[in-house]
Amino acid sequence: MKVIFTEDVRGKGKRGEVKEVPDGYAQNFLIKNGKAKLATAQAMSQLAGQQRAEEKKDEEALENAKALKAKIEDDKTVVEIQSKAGEDSRLFGSIPSKQIAQALEKQYQIKVDKRKIDLPEPIRALGYRNVPVNLYSNVDATIRVHITAQ
Repeated sequence: MKVIFTEDVRGKGKRGEVKEVPDGYAQNFLIKNGKAKLATAQAMSQLAGQQRAEEKKDEEALENAKALKAKIEDDKTVVEIQSKAGEDSRLFGSIPSKQIAQALEKQYQIKVDKRKIDLPEPIRALGYRNVPVNLYSNVDATIRVHITAQ
């Protein structure tokens, strides 16, 4: 029996895939639990429409990510963060990705999720840093951060 998976089923198929599965498995488990639906002509055309809509949405998100990358990597975009520091230019505390995201939004009105900022460990010294950001799959940008003494 041909079914369209409505959600991921481990070992059998991913959401949106059309596969041939045994009749009993399809009726008694997949369809009954809402994990799949029968692959009728109407369901197939609906699936195709959903896939086209998802592709369009992905394209739009990619374009937005590229525009955001251009804004972030502009020469004028340098995130200034002030922090208390000792005499040897080491900070009292550290600058985590959350603080960088907040400063970027406050200074340039650019909203970036803190989980997308790829900071292996918090910044603990004064000076300039290049911080990588993963905006979208295969779209990476670099935020320039300048930490100054308060």
